[in-house]
Amino acid sequence: MEGSIQFIDALLADREPRERLDGDSDGALDAYSKVVTSVAERVPRSVASLRVRRREGGWEGQGAGSAVVLTPDGFLITSAHVVEGTSRGRASFSDGRELRFEVIGRDPFSDLAVIRASEADLEPVSLGNADRLRVGQLVVAVGNPMGFSGSVTAGVVSALGRSFPARDGYTTRFIENVIQTDAALNPGNSGGALVDGHGNMVGVNTAVAGVGLGLAVPINQTTRKIIAALMREGRFRRAYIGIAGGRRPLPPRVAKAVDRTAAVEVVEVVPGSPAAKAGLRREDLIIDVGGTPVVDANDLQRLMVTEAIGHPLTVRAFRGSELVELTVVPEELRA
Repeated sequence: MEGSIQFIDALLADREPRERLDGDSDGALDAYSKVVTSVAERVPRSVASLRVRRREGGWEGQGAGSAVVLTPDGFLITSAHVVEGTSRGRASFSDGRELRFEVIGRDPFSDLAVIRASEADLEPVSLGNADRLRVGQLVVAVGNPMGFSGSVTAGVVSALGRSFPARDGYTTRFIENVIQTDAALNPGNSGGALVDGHGNMVGVNTAVAGVGLGLAVPINQTTRKIIAALMREGRFRRAYIGIAGGRRPLPPRVAKAVDRTAAVEVVEVVPGSPAAKAGLRREDLIIDVGGTPVVDANDLQRLMVTEAIGHPLTVRAFRGSELVELTVVPEELRA
């Protein structure tokens, strides 16, 4: 009984703990808290809660997500899947404003979209560089999960360099260098900001892949180009040659001759595509394109940039035991 009375007295006294669990734990916790609270005070002002209404055929539904302010005059970045099937919606901000927005451009292959709000005088986020992130680094996710606006969750970068499939119609591409984090993401977080400890946006939250497994599209040189193109033109152009393929180990004799161990095996050539016109065939083993070695489909995809559209590329491939050189002229990829 006496022990219980002492415990109750301690609860009511609200005294500081008598000792630390270790000499630096309070300091470390305080530093961690300062970073997260600093982000929580600044970044939510730049994050909007989106409500959209989608209509497909006779079906109509509602969707929700988040978006992040890029410019004071109303441009915001969000996830392409958040605004799929709609051209407008409403954006709510932490200061109580609710603004109409229109979709300026979508790029399903990067899962990025740019929208523009109906009013200016917004507070933009500071953009960082995801290429500088390190595994274990503190990151904070800011968004509107389950409709709860301005929610902040903290975690670490769990992994870097992940790939994430993105589809448009029957076409699939992989988003490169996706950030994996254990910062809690829930429905409604998509399109929100993943920021570093300085409050710089390093990613756009895009998916919940499981408990403790969230994914974000990185903010880097590649995605900055995509965002700029969406703001200017409403779309991002990509090159296309029209093959399906995968990594295949090269026979030892061939590997020694070309000084690499694998190539891209052509498993399908789209009829009428640039690859078909160039003479590529099934079972060809592509070793380089435009002088750049390729060993898997991701290597090939990285070469299909805007600048490649309409420009001839030399493709070297093994066909049986023969090395052939072909010229392919990439076209613009369309859904």
